[in-house]
Amino acid sequence: MLKFYHAPWSRGSGVLWLLEELAVDYELVHIDIRAEEGAPEWYRAVQPNKKVPAIEHDGVVITERAAITVYLADTFPQEGLAPVIGDPTRGPYLSTTVYCDSVFDPCIAARAHGLSYKSNDYSFGLFEDMVAHLERRLTAHPFAAGNSFTAADTQLGSAIHYTMVRLKALPERPAFKAYLERLADRPAWKRAQEKDYALAKTVPAWAGKV
Repeated sequence: MLKFYHAPWSRGSGVLWLLEELAVDYELVHIDIRAEEGAPEWYRAVQPNKKVPAIEHDGVVITERAAITVYLADTFPQEGLAPVIGDPTRGPYLSTTVYCDSVFDPCIAARAHGLSYKSNDYSFGLFEDMVAHLERRLTAHPFAAGNSFTAADTQLGSAIHYTMVRLKALPERPAFKAYLERLADRPAWKRAQEKDYALAKTVPAWAGKV
């Protein structure tokens, strides 16, 4: 059994998309991270910082978005969303998947909160370097790991979509817009968006905004 702990329009949205791509059965457990009192205290036993996403598969809990992505794509290989060990695209696939957590997210958060710093002050480096890197990457290759769609695209694509289209924290670039256009027609993306929208309508913090 696969249990998925999620909040709409959060870092869990990319995992929701991935689960739809993999076409596996899962139980979605809504964690209201935006409640006035925060996520429920019992959830700390699953995720120590009470953040989403997290999954529980056959009694094993996996946290952190990159780890969840790699785990799911390797555990359910039928859709071919994870380059196998020895495939030259395995490196770019892993690099981009982890980059979303370790560089993209903290750079966006620092920019959104007006944090001023030098490159060596924090491990994730500068916002401008992150934007330039992704722009080069998505100009040279149609997808995160190269020429084919992988699980890394569920994370990078959902991150770019949310931060550029909704949050307006990521600057619009032709390469980013073209990338999102390449992803937009995927049926799993559409299903995930519909599920997130429906769930958001039940959340008091989002109810008047959807």
